Amino acid sequence: MKFALLCPGQGAQAMGMGKDFYDQYPQAREIYDAADSILGFRISDLCFHGPDDQLQATDNAQVGIFVTSMAIYQTLLTEHKLPAVPDFVAGLSLGEYTALCIAGVFTFADGVKLVRERGRLMQAAATATPSTMLALVGADEPAAVDICQAASAKGIIVPANFNAPGQIVLSGAVPACQEAAVIAEARGLRAVMLQVAGAFHSPFMQSAADEMRQVLANVAFKPASCPVVSNVTAQIHGTDIQGIKDLLVQQIIAPVRWYQGMEYLQTQGVNKYMELGPGRVLTGLHKRIDRRAAVTNVSTLDALKQLSAA
Repeated sequence: MKFALLCPGQGAQAMGMGKDFYDQYPQAREIYDAADSILGFRISDLCFHGPDDQLQATDNAQVGIFVTSMAIYQTLLTEHKLPAVPDFVAGLSLGEYTALCIAGVFTFADGVKLVRERGRLMQAAATATPSTMLALVGADEPAAVDICQAASAKGIIVPANFNAPGQIVLSGAVPACQEAAVIAEARGLRAVMLQVAGAFHSPFMQSAADEMRQVLANVAFKPASCPVVSNVTAQIHGTDIQGIKDLLVQQIIAPVRWYQGMEYLQTQGVNKYMELGPGRVLTGLHKRIDRRAAVTNVSTLDALKQLSAA
């Protein structure tokens, strides 16, 4: 039996996240306090008390999720609820940075700076050109690609997230996403426009990717202590440091192949997973990917106590 840690991405943020860990465990407090010091403002207050509109902003949400996930991870590690080195780690989009940090590829301090800058650059790219995202329910990859092609006369539109079988997210120009919704509904699929800042994981993020390349160039990376799944390839990151950085740049404009990555872990014998960090998004997705797998979610102190009792 092999074990994988799963780290959530943007969208998992919620006011109050991590506060119960902060109040109860000094190791969680140390993580938040360190992040506050690194950032020069109290991301802890924003996570715990909001205001919600500020927490939802991409630049704040991404670093808030990263810090909360690392605080929960550090708590679990100190409380001996996790192996010192998991068999695998994976994270959805932003969560890939959490996974790489857990694997020791970069320090927590560098991770805070990287994620804050990633969020800022993605927010800036989203603000520069109006764009959005659209969830398709019931579509497979060929159907999603075909819908994008059919709607492309209205603007750029591409598959952005392969979250689970039958759940694919498209990114693109607002008119193109609106057209894709009409086409999808006519084909018997459900289409839901998402409330997002912009078309993440699409060509609309090219400026963010270009600038993130420069940011990553100035940060020291080390080989991972355990295998980390790449969102871009749905395979394990290699040992080449520059290769890891290149994939993180590409990740900003390329589709997130989440469920393909989870299917890869199945082939590697993983049948036990733990989602750590705010929310239960990945736990929900995994029920659609592999119902036979055991998935534990630790997003609250109550969940940790239940883990202790199990």
